[in-house]
Amino acid sequence: MRGYDAIVIGAGHNGLTAAALLQRAGLRTLCLESKRYAGGMASTVELFDGYKFEIAGSLQFPTSEVVSRELGLDTLPTIDMDVMSVSMRGIGDAPVVYYTDLMRLMTHLSEVHGSEVVTGMAELMAWSQAPTRALGRFDAGLPPKTLDQMYACATTEFERASISDLLFGSVTDVLDRFLPDKEKHGALRGMLAFLAVNTTYRGPATPGSAAALAFGLAVPDENAVLMKKLRGGIGTLTTHLRERFAEAGGELRLRAEVTEIRVSDGRVAGVRLQDGTGIDAPVVVSCVAPDLTVTQLVSPGAVAAGVRERFSRIDHRGSYVQMHFALDGPPAFAEPYELLNDPTMQAAIGLFSTPEELQRQWEDSRRGIVPADPAIAFQIPSAQDPELAPPGKHAASAFSLWFPVEAGHADYARLKAEMGRRVIDKLTRLAPNFAGLITKHTTFTPRHMGTMFGAPGGDYCHGLIHPEQMGPNRPGPTGYADQPLGVEGLYLGSAGCHGGPGITFIPGYNAAQAILTP
Repeated sequence: MRGYDAIVIGAGHNGLTAAALLQRAGLRTLCLESKRYAGGMASTVELFDGYKFEIAGSLQFPTSEVVSRELGLDTLPTIDMDVMSVSMRGIGDAPVVYYTDLMRLMTHLSEVHGSEVVTGMAELMAWSQAPTRALGRFDAGLPPKTLDQMYACATTEFERASISDLLFGSVTDVLDRFLPDKEKHGALRGMLAFLAVNTTYRGPATPGSAAALAFGLAVPDENAVLMKKLRGGIGTLTTHLRERFAEAGGELRLRAEVTEIRVSDGRVAGVRLQDGTGIDAPVVVSCVAPDLTVTQLVSPGAVAAGVRERFSRIDHRGSYVQMHFALDGPPAFAEPYELLNDPTMQAAIGLFSTPEELQRQWEDSRRGIVPADPAIAFQIPSAQDPELAPPGKHAASAFSLWFPVEAGHADYARLKAEMGRRVIDKLTRLAPNFAGLITKHTTFTPRHMGTMFGAPGGDYCHGLIHPEQMGPNRPGPTGYADQPLGVEGLYLGSAGCHGGPGITFIPGYNAAQAILTP
């Protein structure tokens, strides 16, 4: 077939980012997607007639202002929310309401949960600042830092200790320091633990889990833009990128699965599709998981054995269920949680376990035991974005930890059904009409997500947020900083690269910049 200047594999948000930037720079670019729609895990999908769901990601992460401006993300329609989320344990405790207005949030925390919570949260935010810089959380176009450079980000002993926490500490270590009251601060501690460990395969008390807490708590500075909730769901982002790519003259091909990245004499020659078609290009950007790229798409002899072996060690053990519900009407929450009947409170409702419970549940899941009382992140996006469901109906989603992914194949279906029932039962305890409202629902496990999106192990991070997989241990566009791929013209741009995970666009941006400004 006719050749191109560049080929991008994968039309998720990072793939479309790289493709749009390359095409706009004058490179004739082809973007290939194996699925029937673009967007990958940043998609809004109609799973049931009239009901649309953010099938994986639901929020644009805080990201680099440079990237946001370059891609025109600041022009997209957002939902103005008074409340970002509400957290509780579901045991009659007072909910923690995360108001978007900072003063209102501080007043709520002080009046309802105590002034020590305000102090603790301020100290926790201060703790996260040095790790944010060390990780290069909002850096765009820059390589990951070495360990020495990470520690050089510290300006005080407190900041140096924070970076040591990032590398070696646990979530529980950090929370016990700043929010020590396990009962009074239970919901807040549970939310922060859940925020961290859902991107790991570690319990909150496991050493190394604090890296994910630092990544999740990273506070945008003058170089970054805030997290956003988009009208029309997260797919609005990728629709925007797809349109920019097309307007610049780029070509997107769906249902075009790449089975080989062709390499000749140490440089990229193009790709081969599943149907045997070969397409030539001197540049290939792979936005599928880095290890899949190196160990499956590139022939074994094209990269050094040590490079191949290092990529093969990436940990991808996702441990969750994702459920989507078509509801016949709005859930009615019972006392003492009747405040949740206000649609402004329904963007994100957290029914969280304490860090101690989450640790036990993770340990149990490794023995094939489904949590009796699973932690759940629940949302009803149609409450504030009615176009996501038919009139009078609602589209709702639930994400829950921990699914026993190490269980044998024979138990997988039984465990999936059991965990799905427990999620529904827990939601129904708080909203007694919930189960009766469900007209249709589906449950995705990591195995389903792996099949649907090509995410190894169902890992939406393409490489979990473990400290040994971050910083210098997360690849950049041309491989690891201390161990490049060694294939001229081959670039990596998925969420498994530096700048990811999450819907940050930075890995795709970095890949494009490495090509355009070598």
